Amino acid sequence: MDAVFTSTPNPPKCHNNTIPLSVREYWIHQANTLALSHPCPFAAFGSIIVNHTTGNPQGTLICTGANQNSRTGNPTLHGEMAAISNCSSLFVSSAYNMTPAESLAAFKQLTLYTNAESCPMCAAAVRWAGLREYIYGVSIKELIELGWGQLDIGSEEVIGSGVGMRDKDPEVVLGGVGREESKRQFGWQCAGGECPAGCERGEGIGDCLPVERGVV
Repeated sequence: MDAVFTSTPNPPKCHNNTIPLSVREYWIHQANTLALSHPCPFAAFGSIIVNHTTGNPQGTLICTGANQNSRTGNPTLHGEMAAISNCSSLFVSSAYNMTPAESLAAFKQLTLYTNAESCPMCAAAVRWAGLREYIYGVSIKELIELGWGQLDIGSEEVIGSGVGMRDKDPEVVLGGVGREESKRQFGWQCAGGECPAGCERGEGIGDCLPVERGVV
């Protein structure tokens, strides 16, 4: 597999204006589509981990993750946790042949995109992973307004609360990217909003279903 990590131990700092908003929005779109099992799962929390240090203007996809609570019975397996876990497994596999130490260090070059602001658990995971950048779509406040149960503690508060962890500070924290697309992913379940693209409400039921499965 082609190398996707820089060889220098301390890659140059990334500033907010070095990556166009259109690129940020592209990856949030991928968190809303590629990361999910189909266009309208009920718990549509998707995450993408990308490397923006390779010289590819668009960035290089490393791994994805989606909320797996109902599928696995694991209440901690949110999209961000799944993406970080998937990357960790990938790095020490034959795809990359990293040592555990190299796997831990690799996260310092990576950006996590998630379609909804991270809950306190996932925000803490972002911080402990030492991810280079953290980008999210719809906010916790907006999820609450849409009827979702949430711990009302902002991710930036959690990320900024570390003591003796300055080496794990993200260089960029950016919210509200692709907000409207992401809100549509979360607006139909509790607030009666429109179905996401590629879905429609099945006849006689309130759930949004992929078009090919819906009753028309």
